[in-house]
Amino acid sequence: MTKILEVKNICKKFNTINGEIEALNDISFDVNEGEFIAIVGTSGCGKSTLLSLISGLTKPTSGEINYHIEKPVIGYMLQEDALFEHMKIIDNILLGLKIQKKLNEENKQDALALLKKYNLEKFKDKKPSELSGGMKQRVG
Repeated sequence: MTKILEVKNICKKFNTINGEIEALNDISFDVNEGEFIAIVGTSGCGKSTLLSLISGLTKPTSGEINYHIEKPVIGYMLQEDALFEHMKIIDNILLGLKIQKKLNEENKQDALALLKKYNLEKFKDKKPSELSGGMKQRVG
């Protein structure tokens, strides 16, 4: 099997007003092409922190994350919907493309097609507070 991701001796510490908190300590694993993995554990054990590190949203305190494929595309569903309340649903959906300067008419049409697929097209001009929790997760 071909290795696509290597997580090697990852540690992550956060500084708080009460001192340093160690969220992860010496985590190592590989992911091979075609594998499906699950990260499970109790509340507060660092699952979301690990996913944030792998996706590049945060940096580890120590250790390495190596991708063995060119230009990896990584995404995951956050626990919270992470939508911007001041923005319409369609604008929330297109935000990532705008930030990456990849928003074009084709991508916008793809986003609208996904809204339709997930039965959300009639809510595209609504604010997140006007949707149910499940609808917000589908938007996310």
